[in-house]
Amino acid sequence: MIQKRCQWVTPDPLYVQYHDEEWGVPVYDSLKLFAMLNLEGQQAGLSWITILKKRERYLRCFLQFDPERVSKFTHKNVEALLRDEGLIRNRIKITAIISNAQAYLKFTEAGGDFSEFLWSFVENKPMLLTGHADLQLLAIERSAAMALKLKKMDFKYVGATICYAFMQAVGMINEHDVECFRHKK
Repeated sequence: MIQKRCQWVTPDPLYVQYHDEEWGVPVYDSLKLFAMLNLEGQQAGLSWITILKKRERYLRCFLQFDPERVSKFTHKNVEALLRDEGLIRNRIKITAIISNAQAYLKFTEAGGDFSEFLWSFVENKPMLLTGHADLQLLAIERSAAMALKLKKMDFKYVGATICYAFMQAVGMINEHDVECFRHKK
């Protein structure tokens, strides 16, 4: 029997695997959330499949998105990353990851828990959107609030649209199609 998936899933095996095993699965690990937030920022203006195909390279080049190590990247590191064909070679996007690592460290060194902070925008449990306009509006408002707060903390490439996509990806918002086999999971 063929399983029904969300309409946005293409036949690309990488996309199918991502949808079936990752998208919408709640993530609570602060470092995994930090990595995903940065990857979503890299997507700005591009399709997610582009980033998905480059994800392993990003993980390697940005040292598994270890904020402590990435925060120390220098101009020389940036220049090397801009020559890497496995990345989106955009100076602003690359330096945003470094800036985000610095903002993350500032937040955690002040005693903040990144996972708790992010999950607080959905009252610490996934929001199940079932096509109701008021729930959709509430999710949009929460992603905008998250974006505003992250920007105040000096994070870059964290606009409301990026935050919304991030919230979907890490399971804060369950927006699998109702017919999709992953909807109830």
